[in-house]
Amino acid sequence: MNTGSYVFAQMVKFLDEFVFLRIVKKYDGDKYVKHFSCWNQLLTLMFGQLTGKPSLRRFIIASAPIQKKFYSLGMGRNVTRSNLSKANNTRDYRIFEEFAYHTAGVAQKMRIENIFKLGGKVYAFDSTTIDLCLSVYEWAHFRRAKGGIKVHTLFDLESQVPTIFHITKAKLHDVNGMDVIPYEPGSFYVFDRAYNDFRRLHHIKEVGSFFVVRAKNPLKYQHVRWKRRMPKNVLSDSIIRLTVYKSKHDYPEVLRRIEYYDEQDRVFVFLTNALSLDALEVANLYKSRWKIELFFKWMKQHLNIQRFWGETENAVRIQIYAAITAYCMVAIIQHETKTELSIYEVLETASMVLTDKTPLYDLLCNSNDNIDNELDESSGPTLF
Repeated sequence: MNTGSYVFAQMVKFLDEFVFLRIVKKYDGDKYVKHFSCWNQLLTLMFGQLTGKPSLRRFIIASAPIQKKFYSLGMGRNVTRSNLSKANNTRDYRIFEEFAYHTAGVAQKMRIENIFKLGGKVYAFDSTTIDLCLSVYEWAHFRRAKGGIKVHTLFDLESQVPTIFHITKAKLHDVNGMDVIPYEPGSFYVFDRAYNDFRRLHHIKEVGSFFVVRAKNPLKYQHVRWKRRMPKNVLSDSIIRLTVYKSKHDYPEVLRRIEYYDEQDRVFVFLTNALSLDALEVANLYKSRWKIELFFKWMKQHLNIQRFWGETENAVRIQIYAAITAYCMVAIIQHETKTELSIYEVLETASMVLTDKTPLYDLLCNSNDNIDNELDESSGPTLF
């Protein structure tokens, strides 16, 4: 049987197995392993996530008719619930973390574009909380009867891939995630209003970067000057100084404040240090945040960790990194095949035919243009 005949096996060829094996050797991941290797583990996780099975039990049951294909799919001949659970709980999550970062870096470099034409990269930073069953994951205590972890993510809005993914306990406030961002001079960083920390925002300005953040209410300030001629949908555009002692101490320089209303007549207030941008460009940067929300939506729909891959924090991290690797692999495939389908359409299309023998290029480039996909980018929010 031709190993590359199945759609999933064709997709996996876009990953660098040599780099993965080098990382495995670095952490002795396959030491004393005879059958179910780290590579088998990664592909099994990715296969389960791409097919959207909500639990390990259901994945094993649903996969029974195709178990004879597992070897050709790259998962080996020893895919069992106990093998997978043991591997997820005992193997070093850093193997999968490093490979996820490697794959994300390849995807970002390959898909680099200059959509906004601002002279620097454009990122959105946000976090998502993944709910966990507290009775199973006692280490992930969040609230009285709720468990969870938080994934802080820096998302390249032009290449549409995550570049930083920092996992913490859900109790950690979102704003603390800003400390892991490696700010690049000349780049733009878009935040929601949970990130109104003026000390951290001032640091962004000091390193030569730009930010756009949705302002919290109430915000106390004084006007320095106004812009009189407003483009459509812009209510006001002014330069301000903060007046509250702590805020003024944390951000002692001027800020730009923009009031904008969208097509649904909702009013948004933005703060930015990008004084020379057009007000509509600032609003458009914030509007593009919906791409990171779409990424979070896909990842959470395909994780379901509370019933899926194990009970330890190590197992949870491994599944998250495997999901990010799967997403970035598809981003690479979408670029390399030159398909007109979006990343999410490729994910949904491939998930239905992973064990089919259709050539990948034919599958993606000759697909029906009217694919029914609830994750279609065109259904994204207007400003979120």
